[in-house]
Amino acid sequence: MQGLMADYPLTIDRILEHANRIYPHKRIATRLPDGTLHRYTYADLYGRVKQLANVLRSLGVKPGDRVGTFAWNTYQHLELYYAIPCSGAVCHPLNIRLFPEQLAYMVNHAEDRVVFVDATLLPAFEQVADLVDCVEHVVLFNAGEDRKTHLPNISLYETWMADADDTYEWAVTDENRAMGLCYTSGTTGKPKGALFSHRSMVLHTFGGNQANALGLVETDVVLPVVPQFHAMAWGLPYACALAGADIVMPGPHLKPEALAELIVTERVTLAGGVPTIWSELYRELKGHPRDISCIRTLLVGGSAMPRALIEAYEKELGVSVLHAWGMTELSPLGTVSRLQSNHRDLPDSEKWDVKAKQGNAAAGVEMRIVDEAGNELPWDGKTVGEVQVRGAWVVKSYYKLDSDPEHFTPDGWFRTGDVGTIDPYGYLTLTDRTKDLIKSGGEWISSVELENALMAHAGVLEAAVIAIPDEKWGERPLAVVVPTPDMGEVTVQALREYLALKVTGFWLPDQIVFVEEIPRTGVGKFDKKLLRRQYAEGRLG
Repeated sequence: MQGLMADYPLTIDRILEHANRIYPHKRIATRLPDGTLHRYTYADLYGRVKQLANVLRSLGVKPGDRVGTFAWNTYQHLELYYAIPCSGAVCHPLNIRLFPEQLAYMVNHAEDRVVFVDATLLPAFEQVADLVDCVEHVVLFNAGEDRKTHLPNISLYETWMADADDTYEWAVTDENRAMGLCYTSGTTGKPKGALFSHRSMVLHTFGGNQANALGLVETDVVLPVVPQFHAMAWGLPYACALAGADIVMPGPHLKPEALAELIVTERVTLAGGVPTIWSELYRELKGHPRDISCIRTLLVGGSAMPRALIEAYEKELGVSVLHAWGMTELSPLGTVSRLQSNHRDLPDSEKWDVKAKQGNAAAGVEMRIVDEAGNELPWDGKTVGEVQVRGAWVVKSYYKLDSDPEHFTPDGWFRTGDVGTIDPYGYLTLTDRTKDLIKSGGEWISSVELENALMAHAGVLEAAVIAIPDEKWGERPLAVVVPTPDMGEVTVQALREYLALKVTGFWLPDQIVFVEEIPRTGVGKFDKKLLRRQYAEGRLG
């Protein structure tokens, strides 16, 4: 027997319609490249999205076409997030931090017909455009009168918008149609595309707004520092509209002092970004204190936040940290680390231990850990295995790649490549990536645990640990360390003595290298692939 419920398609336009009907007065603020603050409402967004959908039609964009974006977090980029999928096309945010050759591969692989570019990034995009042959139109926004380019197919966003009608009938009725395309960073081989459907993204939005997940509400003011090219900005642009939360877009102004000013002036209640951003903001706030009591949640994802930094924010600044884990292939939300009722009476130090975990799976995502033979392992908080997931917003295959047993199991689970434990309360703790584990003398060493231990030292700003070949043990850990400024000299011996109190003896790195900066991937993670190339043979130069 089938249920007798209405067929209501889960499409992105339903989120926008809801925001316009219930929250038309709520505000969206953007720090533009010139430093000025642009403000408008959800009602304004709604009208301009309909205009933009007509612009896309005028540009020849058809349902299913891929449309690229190359931009900062701005109100125009937000308009594209809605207009492209609501017109039936596929939104493809391009990572502005990648090399031109990497971006060109993605543009050509996606076959982007049109790319919308923030004019401040035009010089970078010109290098990409010279390497692609599928892009028919490049549309600029935030462009000044003095712009110059050798590209022949340039037009201006606001010129198109000025002539566009704001009457438009949404073009998508099939919730299983593609709405977004994001590529992995490609640190291990060529980038792979995760092709999101309307249904998966709407369900991801519902999942993210659960009280036990991000829990956005109408009174929130949300600052998405996470770039819009990073896994659809973690879904925050859609989650905010569904909840009616105000949005504050930082544009290109990502320095800690600029973010601190936005938090204070706009009274931000939730800000989302990677640990690097929050590490820099913490130093800014310690050096130049401000009233940030407006923040109820600091959302952290992209990579693990050191426990010491979680403690510093909560103990010294009174800011509650919400640790989350996910991947592009999960749209990206996988887990959130909220304290359960059984943690209520724990001392603060143990609560921070819990918050440093990756947390419980969001409802809508299933999780398991398995051994090398694929056997499911117990949730005892001790047994380590590969993390696998499946769910309503988890990919089942990659774009243009029908078979990939390396990443997908025969019974339909996605192999994350992460290694970790799950405790009896369902909390995931990642111990490493499969490719980053160090096997020394037949025993495993976790690079993540070593990094967290190092970064708990006051003299260490950042630390990355990799494996280097060793004739006797097979592999040994090497630590690459950025010292904390103004903390005095920190020595190899001092760090080894400190670590000896934190980890077992054979985990101690044989070599510790001090550097001014650790290289990062395009999404802000430590580039261990590059570090391994540099230090693979133990060369320290």
